[in-house]
Amino acid sequence: MSGVFDGGWHQLELRSTLAVLIFVLLPLPVTLLIMLIAGAGAIPVLSTTGIWLAVAALIGAAGFYEWHFARYRITAERFEFSRGGVFRSHRSIPRERIRAVDLTANPVQRVLRIATVKVSTGGQGGEGEIRLDAIDRAAAEEIRRGLILRERAEAEPADGLLAELNPLWLAYSALTVSLMLVVWGAIGSVVGNAQEVLASWGVWRELGDAFLALGLVLFALLSVAAALLVGVVGAVLLSAEMWWGYRLTREPGGTLRVTRGLLTTRSLSLEERRLRGVELSEPLLLRWFRGARLNAVATGLNSTQGSDQKKQPERKTLLPPAPRTEALRVTWKVLRHSAFDVALRGHTRRALRRRINWALFAAVPVLLACSALAWLGRIPVWLVVLVAVLALAIGLGFAVDAHRNLGHGLDDRYLLARNGSGLRRTVALQRDDIIGWRISRTVFQRRAGLMTVGATTAAGSHIYRVHDVDTGTGLAVADEAVPGLIAPFLQRD
Repeated sequence: MSGVFDGGWHQLELRSTLAVLIFVLLPLPVTLLIMLIAGAGAIPVLSTTGIWLAVAALIGAAGFYEWHFARYRITAERFEFSRGGVFRSHRSIPRERIRAVDLTANPVQRVLRIATVKVSTGGQGGEGEIRLDAIDRAAAEEIRRGLILRERAEAEPADGLLAELNPLWLAYSALTVSLMLVVWGAIGSVVGNAQEVLASWGVWRELGDAFLALGLVLFALLSVAAALLVGVVGAVLLSAEMWWGYRLTREPGGTLRVTRGLLTTRSLSLEERRLRGVELSEPLLLRWFRGARLNAVATGLNSTQGSDQKKQPERKTLLPPAPRTEALRVTWKVLRHSAFDVALRGHTRRALRRRINWALFAAVPVLLACSALAWLGRIPVWLVVLVAVLALAIGLGFAVDAHRNLGHGLDDRYLLARNGSGLRRTVALQRDDIIGWRISRTVFQRRAGLMTVGATTAAGSHIYRVHDVDTGTGLAVADEAVPGLIAPFLQRD
């Protein structure tokens, strides 16, 4: 393979500096427009423009400095990246340890025909990660194919397309509370930064008049309905931006590739031999409408940088929110095994009692707060009783549902574990990849004869737990899942 794989040093694209400058300058016209609408004078507008342009010039100079000294090369054994002039930095990782290659291109980068390449080995704290920001799009694709497919690309056939987006699936995003929270947070940030403009338009005065005309109850109901409507529409639009054009394919050599994105395109390639299982994620609202999403349990996806993983949890997603039947079909396509067809074994009533106790304890602060307000005469007694009944009913409902969702099972290849109510997770973990067991028992678990058995692995979250299982059953499951691993520490009756 020629090009970037010739063993020589290559420079990043100078267009990356231009992309940074465009991103810095894009908000300037909007900011100036808001200032003019708010009635700002010529001096503040000119001052803001001057400061903004000066900052952009400094950022551009810093970007040019980084570009001038940044070099990368790919040899037969290693991937190397060197940067910095005064303070030199050199990073090198063996090619055989590379687990995943991630390509991203935001709208500006797409126009400039460049992309960001992130190569990961799965090392902790980002130690096993090299990021090239940014290189030519064709070179980025050449790096992805060369590092992931390697010489096995010609030896093994590809299965082609495994799944692609059905636009109707975007409706399931309306049932995803996390996306609604993102939308509400963004709107709250915009409102907080544009208070003066909204005040000049008379928005706050109109809201005050509406509150006086409608009354507290009706105004609150309409506000909640409007927030829900905006959250649902925003969640669908946000999901469309993230998942439009989604395709899951198996490439030559057993490589899984996920491509997606409307404005910012993303491409993640993962060697199939790094896959250790899958996780079926079912938030409560999504579960009510028979929806789910499918995540990969693999090395090199969750252990790069903790903050980056929190910002981009979709890096491990194999299937966005979709019908549960589709998630099961994709599971079979990816694993070539119907891992979730195993009937899970439920847990005892002692586990239910623990969850009922949690529900009762959670209701105590609510009852105390309402009782204090009633004692001060702020709210009527009947409202305290109503809140108490609702808190207990909701808590007990979640407790019963959480107990019903507890379960575990084994088949010839996988350990299955399920738990959760607000977010139910069912993981299928390859038994051959379990490297240890972590057994924990709290004081209350010991009194109830229960334990939590955690299977440790080098992939995904690194530990997957079977919660609140009988002591004998939990140890038997661990012994049967990986024969001989825990046997020396067991005393059999």
